[in-house]
This record gives sequence, C-alpha cells and structure tokens, in this order.
Amino acid sequence: MPLIKSISGFRGTIGGRPGHNLTPEDIVTSVAAYGDWLLRSGASPLVVIGRDGRPSGSVVASLTAATLQSMGIDVIDCGLATTPTVEMAVVWRGAGGGIILSASHNPKEYNALKLLNSKGEFISHADGQDLIDTVESGDITYAGVDELGRLSQDEDALAEHVEAVVNHPLVDKEAIRGARYRIVLDAVNSVGAIAIPALCQRLGVACEVMNGTLDGQFAHNPEPLPAHLHELIDRLAGDSAISLGVAVDPDVDRLALVGPGGRWIGEEYTLVTVADYVLSREPGPVVSNLSSSRALADIARSYGQEYHASAVGEVNVVAKMKEVGATIGGEGNGGIIDPRLHYGRDSLIGLALVLSHLATSGKTINDLRDGYAQYEMVKDKIQLNPDLDLVDALSVMEGLYPDTPKNNIDGLKLDFPDGWVHLRGSNTEPIVRVYAEAATQARARELAGEVKSRFVELTGGKN
Repeated sequence: MPLIKSISGFRGTIGGRPGHNLTPEDIVTSVAAYGDWLLRSGASPLVVIGRDGRPSGSVVASLTAATLQSMGIDVIDCGLATTPTVEMAVVWRGAGGGIILSASHNPKEYNALKLLNSKGEFISHADGQDLIDTVESGDITYAGVDELGRLSQDEDALAEHVEAVVNHPLVDKEAIRGARYRIVLDAVNSVGAIAIPALCQRLGVACEVMNGTLDGQFAHNPEPLPAHLHELIDRLAGDSAISLGVAVDPDVDRLALVGPGGRWIGEEYTLVTVADYVLSREPGPVVSNLSSSRALADIARSYGQEYHASAVGEVNVVAKMKEVGATIGGEGNGGIIDPRLHYGRDSLIGLALVLSHLATSGKTINDLRDGYAQYEMVKDKIQLNPDLDLVDALSVMEGLYPDTPKNNIDGLKLDFPDGWVHLRGSNTEPIVRVYAEAATQARARELAGEVKSRFVELTGGKN
C-alpha cells in the first residue's frame, strides 16, 4: 500500500522504499513534523504513545519515542494499549498530545501513526494539513544534547481506563454482576485480549478468549465483519449457555456483537443498542456518520430526540456531537463515543453499556435486535484511478440522479425511498467506498450494484 498522508495521520505498509511505504525514514519524518507542530502550538512538551499487537509495533514505537525525544519532547509509553486507553491517558497525564501506533482494521503488514491533541482527540483538519506541509518542507529543528526528552513507561493506563468505565454513571455494574453473563471474545491476537478480559473481571462477567495471543499474527482478516468471524459465530451456535459473542478490531475502538445461537447482530446495531439504553436514561441528540444505519435515526425518533449526521471519521463525528450537545454518538462500524467518558470510539464503554442494557431489561441481545427496525447493509469498494478527480466525478454522478435527495458533505449520499447509497473516497486506502442499506440484503446489493456500475462506467474504475 502506498504511504498515505492525511488528516487521519500517516499510514502504509512496513518495508519498501521511503516515500512509498511506511519506512523508518517516513516514520521519523512524520513524527518529527508532529513534534514540530506540538512545540509551535505551545502545548505541553509531553506525548503519550501506545501500540496495538501487530508485529511491527515495537519497532515503530522505538522510532517514534526516539524521534520525539530528539525534538526535546518527553514521552510516556503505554506499551500495548487500546486506542481509547491512549486517548484518555493524554488527558490524565497532562500531555500535549498522543500518538497511537495502529493501522486499525488493516492487515498485519500495515501500521500507522494516529495523532492526538491535548484533549486526547484526533487533530483537526487544519492541524493535519499543517503537519503534511511540514513533512513536505522538511523545515524541522531538533534539540541539542542537553535538551533531549525523557522516556518513561506507563503500566497503569489500562487499569485506570477500566475503572473509569466500571464507574461510569450509566454502567449498572451490580445488575451486570447479578446476571452472571458468559461471553466469548475474538481478540484477533491483539490488545483486546488484555483489555476486554480486564473489564469483564471487574464486572463479574466470565470471558472466554479466542485468538488471544499478543503477537499480531491476525487469525483472520482483522476487520470485525461476519465474513471474517466464522469461528466466533460457530462457537455461539454450539453452546446455548453463552450470553454474547464479542469481536473487536486490533486497537479496540470497534465492537461487533453475536447473539445466542450464533446470530449475527453486527457493528451497525452495536451503536443502535447503546443509544437505545442511553436515551432511556439521558435523552438528548444523537449523532452518527453518513454511512451509518438508518436504525439509529429511528431509535432517536422513538424517544422524541433529534438525529444528526456528520461526515465520516471520528474527528467529524466528535465535532458534530459537540455542536449539537449529543448525549451519545459514534460510527456504524461499531465505534461508540460516550461524551461522559471521553470523545473517542471505545469498545470498553460500548460493551459495558450493552451489558447494562441486557441486565436491566432482562432481555437477550437477540430480543433487543428483534425490536429494532430491520435494515441490511452492503459494504463494497471501487479501486480508485490515481488520475481521477473524485470531486468532479461525484458531481457528475449527482447529475445522473436529478430527482433523488442527496447529501454531499462527505462524498455523495443518495437517499432512495427504500434505501440509500453512499460513495466516498477512503482516508486510509486508495479506494472509493460504496455503502448501501435497505430492508433486505438483496435490495441493498441491488442499489449498491446499480450506483457502483454507473460510477465505474463513468470513471473507468475497477470493481
């Protein structure tokens, strides 16, 4: 994968040639640009870092820490840590920022530098562009020998994260303990194998871990989709005593659910389930991105609350949540953002709120799912022609549907009477993502196929 520099950070495959992959040279240059931005911003010269379990993590962490120290910046290394743990640790440690070393759902050959500000939130579009400009200019000054930063280890961040979740005002820990739940976790051989069991232990939940070796040798494609989770689904299908199946991505900011009997609940309905519980206790606006299920808007309306859509990306969801004062939000990929805890996607609070909903309602996740609107989603992609002007192409596509309601704050979303299709350029891969939703899988595929075919014909892209 080519090296991608975006407001989401810097991402690519390990090895290869500088400027084309995420090589040591690119890591140092990118981290130095971040350090330069941090110092110019006037923030505390202290950065928290943490990594997921992928094989390159320790090397990337060493390069990142040494580069920041060379800028005169102190570093706190959380070691193997979830993305939300690092986000929260930035605030707890009074740091000027943080760097999460994780390529999220990408395969093991990828890694990335995900960049945080002093609030433990992803940096803004303007700051991201500033960083990219600094990388391109190379105008960076390093510290002298007497001004080098210090490196320290943080072994308490995960425990503090777990305690914050357990003591969250909407987490009913007594009801959860009383329910004596059994869950099975697919940790995809990354940091979920330590984070989720630690939470379950505090909540009195029995947790069986599948793929729990912290070596980053992902047992399957690490994106928590049903096509990749046959082992987890089969495990629940074979044991009626298991209450819930849980799958997380390598950095534990996405949460997918499997119900008793092996029923796929999925990522989209994680946020719907959490919102149902939260709104029953703290009514308020709800936010998700444009590619998320209509089921969330349906839940908001059922409580008489407003639903708002943002552009895709955690930073955009957070901005919209703050703008409207949302009580809960997130992304349909299983990313739960609870502002009472922090403004970041967090599988730990997501799981705790799901378990609270189950325990206080006396229902199974299958029961809850049966009570929500029925939608099916299709997620597809188109290989992006590097010479394509995507903005122009989507503008032409918009003209092909003159009578269809549209939203173009992030790519192009077409709202048909019985479903929708969203086309947008990926921030992490050279592709156009094609998401579609309808009442049935067949209709969602039909809508996606029609729009995708017209786009490919228009642009000469590849299926």
